[in-house]
Amino acid sequence: MSEGEAIRISLAGPEATVAVAARLAPLARSGDVIALSGDLGMGKTTFARGFINALAASDGQAPEDVPSPTFTLVQTYPFAAFTVWHIDLYRIERPDDALELGIEEAFADGVSLIEWPDRLGPHLPADRLEIAFLPGPADAGADARELVFDAPGGWRKRVAQAVAHG
Repeated sequence: MSEGEAIRISLAGPEATVAVAARLAPLARSGDVIALSGDLGMGKTTFARGFINALAASDGQAPEDVPSPTFTLVQTYPFAAFTVWHIDLYRIERPDDALELGIEEAFADGVSLIEWPDRLGPHLPADRLEIAFLPGPADAGADARELVFDAPGGWRKRVAQAVAHG
């Protein structure tokens, strides 16, 4: 794979999405930004749920109820190494509105899982992992998905490690 080539994986359904998220979660570091893009119902919140619950398990915590933060906009989950900020910007009208959510703190000290990241406009950090959630092939079933990882720099090795076991 060349440096600029996207990493693509096919997933059979939600369980596979959770499994990929669970393998990526322990590789996360404070300050990481993970942008989750895709249409409604493509698995962004399912991914976030798997990611957060993998961290809870590794911290010896009970599984979290991880609702979509569509109406609250932000949910935080404190762990030993960092706090995960699950941010859903679907209802944000202007990029500057997102600044009122404390995203600068999330970007500096936490791990940010951002649904609808395009709504951040110029506030979306350039140093980020982008995951696009796309429908899988029609013959693979309604729950099939394709995940496309744009994994620049240090992300590339971490993503390759997470998807290699799937």
